[in-house]
Amino acid sequence: MTSRTPATRSRKTPGGQQPGRLRGIDAARGLALLGMMATHLLPTFESNASLTPTWIGLTFSGRAAALFAVLAGVGLALSTGRDMPLQGAELSGARRGVALRALVIAAVGLTLGSLEVNVAIILVHYAVLFLCILPFLGLGVKRLCAWAAGWILASPVLAYLLRPWLLAPEPPLKLGHNPNWEDLGTPSRLLADVFFTGYYPVVQWLSYLLVGLAIGRLVLSKALVPVLLLVGGTVVAVAAKTLGTAAMEDWGGRAALEKVLNSPGYPLGSVLQVNLAGLSQEGSWWWLASAAPHSGTTLDLLHTSAVAAAAIGACLLLGRLAEWVDLDLLLPLRGAGAMTLTLYTVHVWVISGFYLHPLPVGWTEDGMYFAHAAAAVIIGMVFAVLGWRGPLEWVAHAASRVGRGGLKALY
Repeated sequence: MTSRTPATRSRKTPGGQQPGRLRGIDAARGLALLGMMATHLLPTFESNASLTPTWIGLTFSGRAAALFAVLAGVGLALSTGRDMPLQGAELSGARRGVALRALVIAAVGLTLGSLEVNVAIILVHYAVLFLCILPFLGLGVKRLCAWAAGWILASPVLAYLLRPWLLAPEPPLKLGHNPNWEDLGTPSRLLADVFFTGYYPVVQWLSYLLVGLAIGRLVLSKALVPVLLLVGGTVVAVAAKTLGTAAMEDWGGRAALEKVLNSPGYPLGSVLQVNLAGLSQEGSWWWLASAAPHSGTTLDLLHTSAVAAAAIGACLLLGRLAEWVDLDLLLPLRGAGAMTLTLYTVHVWVISGFYLHPLPVGWTEDGMYFAHAAAAVIIGMVFAVLGWRGPLEWVAHAASRVGRGGLKALY
């Protein structure tokens, strides 16, 4: 096992980090956080009858959260052997650590779920994804790629077949709100929502963690890998979105779905561009042909995974440039990206204070977003410069260390 370290560390900084790799990953995570904040605080549709998509909706909806999830897989790969996965007792310890970390994230998510807020909180689903990915932590790149491809193809079909059955009872097996502690009393409803009927269905979203694990198992220190991620991700993303748009607009998909909806004047075209999560996708196989954000279709999963890969590649390349010019270009993003659990939690808590209340006098939606983004960037930079972990990151890291080595690992 000791031969792994020299193979994965070529260039070091005084702090022992690899700026072109780890700092690039943190920067991508910071980018995802700022993108999710944008979809929470800024309108994704214009306030008109046709619900014209805004540039925020067209740019970040579906993509920011997917990048967040793919990076979860990358982070798990980097913490469980990087390009050479752990085996045996080390792997078992790593799985225990990930499971305890997931419990911390779930506890935070369930607590936030009790807040009144017009935001789909991802943390409970995120924690369940960590638990679901445990069997895959010991796999190498080729097997992970095969699993990711199969999951992207099969999980949307499984969800399409099971959703009507889960929504048929009265009341349907769907929460209609963010999971909270009280929902533990109705486990069947909670599990159905988390896995199939909720905003972030784990069955499909596991695809993102599998893709992230595969990316994290690559030798990211090689010069060509970030380039391949950027170029390959861009090509696949464009191809998937083009195919989905053609299926809807040129091959009759949208017309068929409008008949299923039977709601004249409903702006389906706009919804397909921004967010399909609010629609019950049943009654026509055409739903599976779209690449709409939050549709959970094969083309949506493929497009958003590819966008995430391209973003990761771009951030890794910027990290290499920062090394070359000896300037920490990524500090504003990587600082926030290193403490996303804390910053996301505070962001949601602050939003809850304004739920169903007007903004303070003189504030606008744009101003509120820039205040949240600036606070995240500044706090992240301070913690990064001082070498501190975020408070919730410290708790999650401690839980992970206990899982790996027991209580003695904390001392």
